[in-house]
Amino acid sequence: MDLKVLRYFIEIIDAGGFGKASEKVHLTQPALSKALRQLEEELDLVLLERGKRGTQVKLTQAGEVVYRHGKELLAGRQHMLAELSAQRSLTAGELKLGLAPLGSAEIFAPIIAKYRQQYPQIDMHLLVRGGVEQTLAIQKGEIELATGIINLDDGYHGIRVFNDPMVVVLPKENPLTSRPILSIHDLVDEPQVMFETEYTLYQLVLTACQHAGFTPKNITRVSQADFGIALVAAGTGVMILPRSIARRYSVSGVVNIPLASDELRWELSLFWRKEQVLSFAAQAMIALVEKHLTQK
Repeated sequence: MDLKVLRYFIEIIDAGGFGKASEKVHLTQPALSKALRQLEEELDLVLLERGKRGTQVKLTQAGEVVYRHGKELLAGRQHMLAELSAQRSLTAGELKLGLAPLGSAEIFAPIIAKYRQQYPQIDMHLLVRGGVEQTLAIQKGEIELATGIINLDDGYHGIRVFNDPMVVVLPKENPLTSRPILSIHDLVDEPQVMFETEYTLYQLVLTACQHAGFTPKNITRVSQADFGIALVAAGTGVMILPRSIARRYSVSGVVNIPLASDELRWELSLFWRKEQVLSFAAQAMIALVEKHLTQK
């Protein structure tokens, strides 16, 4: 059903006749009469009782139904357009952003604060999840944007936000602390403190060790970097971490030695599915991240 013709019909009733309605919708009376006949033919119903020219129009019972529901349809259209306009102007809408547990606070906190200042009416949902859960959530549409370590050629678009070298965090008394730089293979006999398996960094470290010809043994798993470093300080093992994270949570009982590994870097991205049509709220976040990167 053409909503424009439905509007003409409602204007005829509200105006009390074809003459005044014609002036309001800027359409000739014959054209208005033709539009009404087309609506009646489409519905196979008579909507108006035709009286003498100049008399008040009168609705049939079917016309009353069409008039009532037509009002609701046109009002719904106006509400829809108003809501879309609000989303476009970022005075309404929501953003569901998935944040990687590792490093997101340091990197994204100032960006999120800026976003909230600029778009206070956007309803923002921040979900902190490990890398595996992040990918599943974005595939299911539970979040629109996500942060994490990901191959951007594998079904995703994104922005590289941070690229950090890795270090090995060791107890001060470990003999390896005397070296200026370490390789992955140097850790073959060392017990390791590693993240839980749902963290992407766990898989990165595991793969690097396997490429070096060994699988880590005596693994102690953690979900927080600061607790992992505390375990290192207590002598539980060594831990491979991004340099910025190791520095942030460093304690007196550990030493950070650079890791010589071109294949093992911490590359944090903001990403989204390639086929996804992004909301205006998400587009604004992406623009803010890009602006933040150019100002660094």
